[in-house]
Amino acid sequence: MDQIYIPKNRVGLGVGDYVEIKPIGANLQDEERERKLYFYKIKYLEPIKLDIINRVIEIIDEEIKNDNIIIAGSFLDKGFEFADLDIVVLCNANIDDKHIDEVLEKKIGIKTHVVIINNSALIVGLSSDPLYQMMLSKCVAKNRFIYRIKKKIDYKILDLHLLKSKVLMQNYDVLNGREKYYFTRNMVAIYLFLHSKRIDREKVEKEIKDIFNLNDIDGIRLNMLDKESFLKRYKEIYNKTFDKIMENIKDGAK
Repeated sequence: MDQIYIPKNRVGLGVGDYVEIKPIGANLQDEERERKLYFYKIKYLEPIKLDIINRVIEIIDEEIKNDNIIIAGSFLDKGFEFADLDIVVLCNANIDDKHIDEVLEKKIGIKTHVVIINNSALIVGLSSDPLYQMMLSKCVAKNRFIYRIKKKIDYKILDLHLLKSKVLMQNYDVLNGREKYYFTRNMVAIYLFLHSKRIDREKVEKEIKDIFNLNDIDGIRLNMLDKESFLKRYKEIYNKTFDKIMENIKDGAK
């Protein structure tokens, strides 16, 4: 019996599906579509998500000339509980990203969040913004990309980002689990960045589990938290992070 190997990330082929084996060249269209994609820290994607990604790339390519298209965010997590589809388009032209959002939503029926940025601005973001680093640590891209960056901390930008996470302390009871996870992840990413730690989703989620003594990160997403102990620890990390940012902003102003 011969062995035939197929990649884990594949278009239109799920686990347990029956397939027909044909010689090379029998169906080049699917192979060419699959060769477009580059996967970063993704072990598996549902076939329907791969179809959606390919369709998104086709639509954007029809609309604007671009250097690369990168899909990131919760859409790449297992399951179908994502709120929208995060898309980074590398493009030097001055394009209205809201127009692309409207076109995509009309054609694929999924809410999208498109960010159009040029390569230079992206490199600056990756150098100084932990949220950029975390976003691109797990993604699917139309073209291969490699960025060599030198870390540069902009404390004023970090202060603005951290302010978002203050919402959790003020509105704990009205936020759902996914919102709490977002604000917690935002804060912890900044906390790690300030301590010269590498930023990616796996590292951030491991740190969240360690900080809050959680067995599973889904404890936050599912809103299964002990309010008193969680908020106490959250405030401690928030205040430490805020104090470190303020200290460096004051030093920079001298």
